[in-house]
Amino acid sequence: MTVQRAQLAAEEGEAGSAAISLRGVVKRFGSFTAVDGLDLDVPAGSCLGLLGPNGAGKSTTMKMLTAQAVADEGRIRVLGFEVPARSKQARAAMGVVPQQDNLDEELTARENLEIFAHLYRVPRRERRKAVDDALAIAHLTERQGTKVDDLSGGMRRRLLIARGLVHRPALVLLDEPTVGLDPQVRAELWGLIDGLRSRGTTVLMSTHYIEEAERLADECALMSHGKVIARGSPAELVAEYAGERVVEHYGPPDRLAEVERAARAAGLPTRRTGPSVSVLKAETIPPSLDEELGPDGVRRAANLEDVFVVLTGERVE
Repeated sequence: MTVQRAQLAAEEGEAGSAAISLRGVVKRFGSFTAVDGLDLDVPAGSCLGLLGPNGAGKSTTMKMLTAQAVADEGRIRVLGFEVPARSKQARAAMGVVPQQDNLDEELTARENLEIFAHLYRVPRRERRKAVDDALAIAHLTERQGTKVDDLSGGMRRRLLIARGLVHRPALVLLDEPTVGLDPQVRAELWGLIDGLRSRGTTVLMSTHYIEEAERLADECALMSHGKVIARGSPAELVAEYAGERVVEHYGPPDRLAEVERAARAAGLPTRRTGPSVSVLKAETIPPSLDEELGPDGVRRAANLEDVFVVLTGERVE
């Protein structure tokens, strides 16, 4: 099936519904359950950040969407196609940006894109423009004749994203798109991913970088132990689980334990991180507790990292 026909079929079959739908999906590796009864919808035209610590099941979920792994239980639909039964049709209408760099290093940037345009059956008469457009989106037009082996790490990641876009997919899967990159290069890629969202492309992005999810995602689904344990916009999640303000207390272990006991006795959530304890929803602290906690607290705005740590019990990398 051509890309155009696959996209048309997806639009006709799934108009107004989810671009991705998982129901009761389970994936086991021996005695280990990587994905455990996962229910997840990604609305068409939205960017969903799949957020969670390493081992939460994010990458396994991505692999099942592309039929690189097959679910043991449950149902998966991607752009209206059952997966894995109709995974070829689904793959024709989606772009995939893997976590690992698998570009052909002996070919130029343009040649890598031309090969994928051919593999994804972009019509010959449209192929040159499709490659030109992908290079432009990734800001690689001036480096199109450079061999991949001579590109910087950031340029290679941009080329991976361009390769996933060369056939103009209706859906893009990004598996840890900026892992291992320095902050400056990561910020460049954020601009590229944000451009996809603004053009109305459906994006599912797995990440464990909190700031990445906050900046790019319309909604975040927080995974832990193979399940979604919370979902909403970054602002909604922060408001529900962390409140407006946080008070951080620093000191020796005994002092931190004292702060934790007092806050929890008052029904307030706390976050322990290294040498500090943060009391969340600080705007609700009654005067008596405020006095008991003492004046040494540092006040700040609550953020998505607070939500992550409180719900998963794990630190952010």
